[in-house]
Amino acid sequence: MIQTKFNDGWKFWVETRSFALVWDIPAHARDVTLPHDAMIENAPREDSPNRTNTGFRDGGIYHYVKMMHVPWEYRDKTVVLKFEGVYMNAFVYINGQLAAKSPFGYSNIFVPMNDFLKYGEDNEIRVIVRNGAMTNSRWYSGGGIYRDVYLMVSDLVHITEEGVQITTESVSDDYAVINVATELKNRSHAAEELILQTNILDDTGNTVATEKSRLVLFQNEKRVLQQRILVDRAKLWSAETPHLYKCASRLSKVNEDGSTLDESRTTFGIRTLELDAKQGLRVNGKTVKLRGACIHHDSGLLGAATFEDAQYRQISMLKKAGFNAVRMAHHPMAPAMLRVCDEIGMYVMDETFDIWVRAKSGYDYSLNFHEWWEKDVTAMVKKDYNHPSVVMYSVGNEIPEIATKQGSQICHMISEKIKSLDPTRFTLASINGPFTLGDAVEKVIKDVVSDLTKQGKIDGSVNDLMTLMRAHMDDIVKHEEITKRLELACAPTDIAGYNYMTARHEADGRTYPNRVIVGAETFPPQIAENWDIVKRCGHVIGDFTWTGWDYIGEAGVGVPAYSPDKGGFQAGYPCQLAYVGDIDITGFRRPLSYFREIVFGLRKDPYIAVQNPYKDPKRYLRTPWLMSDTVSSWTYDEIEGKPVVVEVYSPGDEVELILNGESLGRKAAGKEVGFVTKFEVPYQPGVLTAVAFQEGNEIGKVELATAGENRKIVLSAEDLETKALIYLPIEIHDDKGTLAADKVVKLEISVEGSAALVGFGSANPKSRYNYNGCVTETFNGRAQAILKKKGQGDVSVSVCSNDGKKAELNFRI
Repeated sequence: MIQTKFNDGWKFWVETRSFALVWDIPAHARDVTLPHDAMIENAPREDSPNRTNTGFRDGGIYHYVKMMHVPWEYRDKTVVLKFEGVYMNAFVYINGQLAAKSPFGYSNIFVPMNDFLKYGEDNEIRVIVRNGAMTNSRWYSGGGIYRDVYLMVSDLVHITEEGVQITTESVSDDYAVINVATELKNRSHAAEELILQTNILDDTGNTVATEKSRLVLFQNEKRVLQQRILVDRAKLWSAETPHLYKCASRLSKVNEDGSTLDESRTTFGIRTLELDAKQGLRVNGKTVKLRGACIHHDSGLLGAATFEDAQYRQISMLKKAGFNAVRMAHHPMAPAMLRVCDEIGMYVMDETFDIWVRAKSGYDYSLNFHEWWEKDVTAMVKKDYNHPSVVMYSVGNEIPEIATKQGSQICHMISEKIKSLDPTRFTLASINGPFTLGDAVEKVIKDVVSDLTKQGKIDGSVNDLMTLMRAHMDDIVKHEEITKRLELACAPTDIAGYNYMTARHEADGRTYPNRVIVGAETFPPQIAENWDIVKRCGHVIGDFTWTGWDYIGEAGVGVPAYSPDKGGFQAGYPCQLAYVGDIDITGFRRPLSYFREIVFGLRKDPYIAVQNPYKDPKRYLRTPWLMSDTVSSWTYDEIEGKPVVVEVYSPGDEVELILNGESLGRKAAGKEVGFVTKFEVPYQPGVLTAVAFQEGNEIGKVELATAGENRKIVLSAEDLETKALIYLPIEIHDDKGTLAADKVVKLEISVEGSAALVGFGSANPKSRYNYNGCVTETFNGRAQAILKKKGQGDVSVSVCSNDGKKAELNFRI
């Protein structure tokens, strides 16, 4: 089917009435262009019923209306609306009649329109989004029509929506064989004699293979036509070589003029997947270890609004930081991000649900699971099928009932449903062992506390699972009660997904020699230990850290604290962010990102991170998702001569730290010390240098300099050639260009011309400013503005600070 974007010309308002005799458009309705996140528009509030789940943001009941003139000739067409994501409980009405609904917020919604249309007239499309029941999500969900919408039009005889599925059947040195399955439908009242021509185009647009098939399609018949096509000298897709092809399908009548009835273009890649416990995951016959990042779906300061530019930027930065795989947590990935992963080269673990039948929030998907799971699983697999980046599907995340009799049956049903739709990829469940314990919790606590008390590790007073998990997760996950439950939970899937159960990886490989394991969710500071196991063990195929990119909601999880009520899950208002990502919400890499890159063996230069010199390290309350309270800065006030702890992440076997030209000594580095070397340094302004050595030879160097007192605002643009968004980094520098991270600077922005401000803020997890305003404060010397293009023309941006500084940027788009 031919599709065009349907994002412009919508009216939007928040509705407070549940009942109205007349459906009108109120005077306060305003114009919006999709994608649109309604939740991000309102500032966080301390008494929000959603609490930390959404970063203290409320849901609501959102109305969207668009008028559409439908030509008379559409009577002889097939007309469908496609919504790529509406959160949540979406009801689509055409001319006042319910045409489709979907409770899940992350599935494609296809709306057949013909039965509801008035041809030759204006038609009203109304979408009501009932996201007001709180809480309904454990993370920031956003709200409204937050992904793209498309209008799809074709003949009565047509290729169905998502009707082309391409499978790699075999690959050799000389050629590959693919199977193109095309679903055709005849809505007319007569049989039609047809020709389906399929052309395969390479990345330069040249046709490299073609097949033509003739058939008769009877009235109201739906049929899948299979075409086996040989592609000579096929270029294979992988994360390292992301070669893509296009499949151009043309459906025409067998008559004098061969008139075209429908066309479709599908991007795909040619690649094979294999899996076993000896060689692990193999792509095109080569073993691949997954350097994975879990990510949530929000786009930082934009909220949940899904723009392809934002997805491209995010996946590009994750790949540059050393990742080769992402896990979408905990719901199906947006089509825009899938396209980016295909293009850039990033393996994908796509996930179905965070909930089955046991609720995790008051009004979540558990209310609809039994009636809707099969439709939503089908929607995910059909969406993903042609994307070579997708290599596995997770059937659920940390499902507490998965190890019960009924839960294991549900796991089996979901896995088998996926296999029936896509036998080429692998399934797993992302399992948190302690969450499966159920009524065995007390026994496990008693046993683990007893063992640890005998070892002198604790005093025996711990009496709840969460407290025990924070400090002794490894001891818990090895308990025999979890072992028994994993046997039941892992049986229905191809891969055992272990969340925070690294302590089991090696032993379970010996006990269950055919079990393939992936660290589906792991603590970031454990990457050195985890990656060593991944490299050594064939049955462990990768590690997915929580998380690769910071996100809104689950506020405070990674916030460092020095008293119990200031960080972690107790961070409280005004905390908006989880603050656990290797990369912060503006796209700036945090220290742990460089640590991970070094552990992966992808970086030769060391990296310097400085512990917070204003806090007592003995009072530091570390959450398991945070290694230390550090930034990469050597600019501090009023601490000259006081000891500062410097962490140097380094490859090689030794690292030397130098302050103002004077060596502070060499220490062991690299794998022997877990890639972290610590120095205690009396603080002196100047230049701090770390030099990495391997067998006495210098292999890398990095410097930190103290910023001077003369400061200025530096405003720049990342890329002006994007489709829709322009990202503007804002930094405070001294007159030598050194970042000044020591002061908080209040900023105000104004934008004029052919772009509009759509995001303004910083990576501060406790910012008191909303991201759609014109005022924010720097965090560690940085802030960010995001503009959305309105058309071609000039753009002028001005940023002023509370201390009288000003920066301007003028450009043309």
